[in-house]
Amino acid sequence: MITIYHNPRCGKSRECLAFIENSKQEFEVIKYLENPLTFKELESIIKKLNLKPIELIRTKESIWIENFKGKALSDKEIIQSMVDFPILMERPIAVNGNKAVIARPFEKVKEII
Repeated sequence: MITIYHNPRCGKSRECLAFIENSKQEFEVIKYLENPLTFKELESIIKKLNLKPIELIRTKESIWIENFKGKALSDKEIIQSMVDFPILMERPIAVNGNKAVIARPFEKVKEII
């Protein structure tokens, strides 16, 4: 089953969700701004994405600029920043088993279907 970490206000996220719906695959939608991820959940997703935590950060978000930009943060501190401020997480993220992608563009989700 595919899990999409979705922000309904994001056009790219809506495009990805529509693509998954049309794929006829079973899926689950997690609105991560309403139901923030735990540290362990986020850590697991980052491993599946095969990224460094900083690569999942939306560095142009005002929260990042005002609170974190220019600071030497550990991976754990970066993950915690996304737990504390879910808006900092890139989106949409699609996960299928042990595979995951940041679905930008939404067609990247094909890599895990």
